[in-house]
Order: sequence, then structure tokens, then C-alpha cells
Amino acid sequence: MRDLIVLSGSSNPQLTARICKQLGVPKGEVISTKFANGETSVTVVDSVREKDVYIVQSGCGHTNDNFFELLIMISACKTASAKRVTAVLPLFPYSRQPDLPYNKNGYSVNGKREFDSSPGTPIPNSTASESTDYLTSSVVKDTSNDMRKSTLINQPVPTPTASSSSSLLNNNNTDDSPTYKEWIAQSGTLVANLLTTAGADHIITMDLHDPQFQGFFDIPVDNLYSKPLLQHYIANNIPDFQNAVVVSPDSGGAKRAIAVADQLGMSFALIHKERRYRKLINPTTLDQSLLISSTITPSNSNKVIATTMLVGDVAGKVCVLIDDLVDTSYTITRAASLLKDQGATYVYALVTHGVFSGDAINRINDSAIDKIITTTSTPQDGHAKQLGTKLEVLDVSRILAEAIRRINNGESVSMLFEHGW
Repeated sequence: MRDLIVLSGSSNPQLTARICKQLGVPKGEVISTKFANGETSVTVVDSVREKDVYIVQSGCGHTNDNFFELLIMISACKTASAKRVTAVLPLFPYSRQPDLPYNKNGYSVNGKREFDSSPGTPIPNSTASESTDYLTSSVVKDTSNDMRKSTLINQPVPTPTASSSSSLLNNNNTDDSPTYKEWIAQSGTLVANLLTTAGADHIITMDLHDPQFQGFFDIPVDNLYSKPLLQHYIANNIPDFQNAVVVSPDSGGAKRAIAVADQLGMSFALIHKERRYRKLINPTTLDQSLLISSTITPSNSNKVIATTMLVGDVAGKVCVLIDDLVDTSYTITRAASLLKDQGATYVYALVTHGVFSGDAINRINDSAIDKIITTTSTPQDGHAKQLGTKLEVLDVSRILAEAIRRINNGESVSMLFEHGW
């Protein structure tokens, strides 16, 4: 290897050691400490002058501390005259951010239906109060201009009362009133800017939650896939895999699961989950053929109903759930329960990044999942002790090591996307 040095962050030193073993190079020495106030101090012991430096740091554990440690290490290497610095992030931090506010009961927006706010439509030769009243008057349904004009002239304008003013101040709007939609900060651009500003020249990651995340960067990003590794496991470890069914636990991962199913000639099924606001609906009156499971969240004027539907036939078959990331494991365990309810005989769960935060381990132990397979993109030693034989871990160090070798030698890495290593 030409002037190559691999450094390890604090998140996954075992993976770095395996990568160095695959490359046949010693791991670079880095000392990372914390002061009493929580500040991070990094000392790069080995010389990196005019070296091709690769820093391995996964977005797991104490994500914020690990990410800032990575930034300090990148900056330290660039200051020490490194020729090129590549950040190897098997699990990319902050790439999985919800579009709606999230709480322990699920997605909601203050228990009320939200609309994109827009100004009232102005009407020629009318007062401001008439223009405002136009939004709520029944003439919206009329198609004749003459009828609209006459109705507006004859319709009285309501006078605001103290109670209505108070309700507006308290934001207790009705279900049909326009309100401002809560806005969730998307941190993709910020994370990309921090990495490039610190001095990163290249990014290597695996199975981005949203592949469009690469567009936030002005530097090369190699998004490696675990698909070849998962396909190899299915073909070699699942008996009669051709008759099994590949299942996506949500619509967002359908493309990933379909790619595996098409490659192996397997059937495909999809679990679709949607949350809709409905006014005081009695769940017993819903169509039970479509409503597999529901979660009712009470509010002042409506209910949020989460329906989960299975599209496909899994009765009497082995099911293989495929997802990119398991964090709290709510989605994957509910999907497994639904599959068993629909007649599945055995449920495998293949995920690239097994974070297993919170009570995820206990939830998986108590779930309908018969075996869960994940990779070494995040540390799994502690999880393996808790899950026992229910967990199987696949090593991704060879794929990452081959990507590092090819980039160091100026070779193409495109073959790793489809064939792995």
C-alpha cells in the first residue's frame, strides 16, 4: 500500500482492527481523551505527513461526541500535512431524520390537522373582512361569478368575540382552520459542511438511509451496499430460499428489498403503514379486511389512526424482512408480528445497521422474529450476549478494506456496489 495509514475513532475500534488486518497494515495510533468538562482532546501519535489517511468512525453510541471527535481528527490530520483524508463512516450520522415531529406515541402534529398556511384570496371591490370571510363562506362551492358576488354582499360578516380571540391566541384551532405547520430542521447540509470544512477530501459510507444525502456534499461520496452480503447469506443459509418471501417493513425500503428479491428470484411483499387524521371515528366501524393493526391517539376534535396493511401472500412461507437500520426496533418487530398473524412460518430480519438503542434488545427478544442478522458496521459484542443465538453478525470489514485499497490505488470501486467482496 502506498503511504496508507488507517486511524480509528472511539465508536468501533474492532471494525478498524479487522480492516487493517484485511489490508495488511498496522493500525495508526491515536489517543483520544476527555476533559472534566466533556471536551474532547485528540492526539495523533503517528506521522501523517504526505500520507493517504483513512479515519474509521461509525455514527453509533454517543453520536454527537463521536462525530465531533471525527471532525477534530480530520482537522488534525490536515493540519499535520496529510496528503488526503478520507472519512470512513459505515453508519452515517444524522442521515435518518423524520419529517414530522416524533414522540413516544408516534408521529403527530399537536394532535391537530395541519395545513400549509397561505394568505386569503383578495376579492376586487371588497373589504378586508369580506376577503377573509370568503375563505369560510359557502360560496367556495359556487361556480358562477354573479352568484359569488351576490352571496358575499348579502352574507353578514361575523364579529370576533372575546372567546374566539382567546382561542386564536391559544392556538386551539378547529380541524378545518389553517394553521402554521411545524418545521423540523434537516441537518444534512450542516453535517456535510462540517465534514468538508474540517478538511475531509472523500467520504466512504454504507447503505445510506436516503441515497440523496450524497447531494449535500461537494466532495466524492462512495455509498457502498450490503446487498451482495445479504444475498450471499440468504442463498447459503436459508433452506429452499427460492420459495421464501422478501418483505419490506415499510414503503421507504421497498426499492432495497425488491432489488434483493429480483436478484435471487424470490417473491416480494410490502408492509404499508399510514397515519391519517379522521374525525371521531369508531375503530370498530373500519373495514377489518384492510385494517390489520391500528393505533388510536385521542385529541380534542379528531383521532390519528395508523393502519398497517400487508400487500402480498406470506401464508405458510418463510419471510425475510430486509431493512437498512434498526434503532428502537418498533417497525421491524411490528412487521414480524403482522407476518406471523398472516401465517408466516419463520421470520428472518436482515438489517445493515443494528443500533438497538433503548429497549430494542428486550423488544426483539419478545418479538416474533426468529433470527435477526446484522453487520459489524456498529459494535455487536454486547448485543450478541443479550440476544444469544437469535443474533447473527456478518463482517463488512472486507468490503470497506477493498474500497480503501481501490481508492488508495486509484482504481474503480463500482464493482463493489453489485458484487461485494
